[in-house]
Amino acid sequence: MAPPASPSNSPSDLASSSPTNPDPSASPSASTSSSMWQYLWIPVLISLSKELSSAKAQSTILLPSEVGDSVESTRLPSCPAADPKLNFRPVIGILSHPGDGASGRLNNASNASYIAASYVKFVEAAGARVIPLIYNEPPDVLYKKLNLVNGVLFTGGWAKSGPYFNVVDGIFKKILEKNDGGDHFPLLAICLGFELLTMIISKDNNILESFKASDQASTLEFTKEMNIEGTVFQRFPPDLLRKLSTDCLVMQNHQYGISPEKFLENMDLCNFFKILTNSADSDNKVYVSTVQARNYPVTAFQWHPEKNAFEWGLSMIPHSEDAVQVTQYVANFFVSEARKSLNRPPTRKVLNNLIYNYSPTYCGKAGKGYDEVYIFDGHNHSSL
Repeated sequence: MAPPASPSNSPSDLASSSPTNPDPSASPSASTSSSMWQYLWIPVLISLSKELSSAKAQSTILLPSEVGDSVESTRLPSCPAADPKLNFRPVIGILSHPGDGASGRLNNASNASYIAASYVKFVEAAGARVIPLIYNEPPDVLYKKLNLVNGVLFTGGWAKSGPYFNVVDGIFKKILEKNDGGDHFPLLAICLGFELLTMIISKDNNILESFKASDQASTLEFTKEMNIEGTVFQRFPPDLLRKLSTDCLVMQNHQYGISPEKFLENMDLCNFFKILTNSADSDNKVYVSTVQARNYPVTAFQWHPEKNAFEWGLSMIPHSEDAVQVTQYVANFFVSEARKSLNRPPTRKVLNNLIYNYSPTYCGKAGKGYDEVYIFDGHNHSSL
């Protein structure tokens, strides 16, 4: 007699058994067992398939020890050497402005000056540290501090004459000398800084015109002849560049400026700067909003790139993700220029003069103006 056939456990055999057409010769218990297996094998297969897929995906991720059997293959990859031509510990000098930044509410001393903390955060966000250049310190001290930094930022404000104007003029000339001497030493001038450079370079202290652009978000209109290569806008993603022309992503807060027509009439300005963008005030009067030097790493904005991310006291400051990206890209550009500086000052002197030696004062409770300021009143100046 032939031996009885062994029961089949293959999925195909189980699938072929139909619960609606049971074998009349099969026992009731066998029929029940067959039906049960038919419903159980499908989720088992699905679970097994998921495990196999997961194992296959994980097999493509190799640990260092799985790359090979040699000792070399199990070592962590070495990082490429840093570019010796670049300074990866850049320091920016920010020039203080007369007053306390709060109309005397915080400090009404006649020798007080301040730096809005937003400018400091702006620089720090791009990977640099700050040394305050206190405008009314003795010139020899001020210029020694200038030799500790890799670039300078002129802030916004109101002072267009007197000692402050003279200090800006002197530092600007020193910056040009550094660049002429072979050091790549950038300058970023914002709002008042833009206006002062316009006056200094044009040799005309009355060249500025009146505009209505206080607490106003605006667009930037790129000039037709502008070449984006090598400018502050070079690193901007194409989509963000387009939005600069259509969305109000930049903050204006000024009452003075210069029209493109008047700018182009002055040969000193035209020879030094090229116009990158224009903007319009609330009366639709057009003014120059961004310029870049032709032969120096000098960029000037009539608008405020630092405010989008770090100031909250004005109602029209744009705080969208796109607007904050504008802040970051401008800061990144400026600090990347400072990394090209050849200046390597003594570490101890840098540490002794960093703005970390001072404490900011919160003034945002007034609901207007700056949120935080660093105040220098002659009693808290750090020494070299």
